[in-house]
Amino acid sequence: MSLLGVGFLVFVVAVAMTMVGKGGGNFFVLILAMAGIPMHEAATTGQFILIAGSLAALLVFQKNQSISWMLAVLVGSLCGLSALAGGFFSHQFSAFSLKMVFAAMLLVAGAVMLLPVAEQTEVSGKRRPGVLDLRSGSAVYRVNLWLAFPVTVVTGFGAGMVGVSGGSFLVPLMVLACGVPMHVAVGTASTLIALTALMGFIGHAAQGDFNPTWAVPLALVTVLGGALGGKLALGTRPKNLKKLFAYTNWLAALFMVANALHVEKML
Repeated sequence: MSLLGVGFLVFVVAVAMTMVGKGGGNFFVLILAMAGIPMHEAATTGQFILIAGSLAALLVFQKNQSISWMLAVLVGSLCGLSALAGGFFSHQFSAFSLKMVFAAMLLVAGAVMLLPVAEQTEVSGKRRPGVLDLRSGSAVYRVNLWLAFPVTVVTGFGAGMVGVSGGSFLVPLMVLACGVPMHVAVGTASTLIALTALMGFIGHAAQGDFNPTWAVPLALVTVLGGALGGKLALGTRPKNLKKLFAYTNWLAALFMVANALHVEKML
């Protein structure tokens, strides 16, 4: 596959995944691997272009005040710590088991996004212990920490166990457990994905796996895709964004199950 063909696929993925706050890192690596790029280089390039696309989307969301920075810090730090624990205990499970767990998490995350949840339109009443008011632009959202914290820990642990950044789980976490609107959840998730990708890229690049010949032009493509995806997300009804999120999660789950069964059959 040529650089032009890869660039087209990367652009499409960047637009679609940015719209739902996922980033698309897993798809980027898959596309690069299919193009014949060595796996370590594909992972490094995937992280690099994911940074570019996420940062472009971040600027769009920030301009429209669709990022809750306090929520990003709370969810990001707690998810990171629990993901560390998940990664530590992952060796106790087989590769097949991890893939099936990942597929199940994707299916559940997609299903819960289709549940009817009323978005907060205003904050009223006296704040109770364990409830935090967060501000995003001129809007204020009330987050129940008694619900948000345990769900965040479980989400981070599961993501760390199967070795993913958690982009497929951050949005439903923030919408359902934290009660923030879909657009804010997508914008905040883009921030966390950019940070996660940066840390992953530094680790890969330190091993000498960075090849700018493909990475730089593809990064420019993802900047365009991320910016376009962010603008489309802000102009799309939350209900439709939730459907797109669920469908892409289910598609990824099917690919994961098929891959797990194929590898298991080959053994």
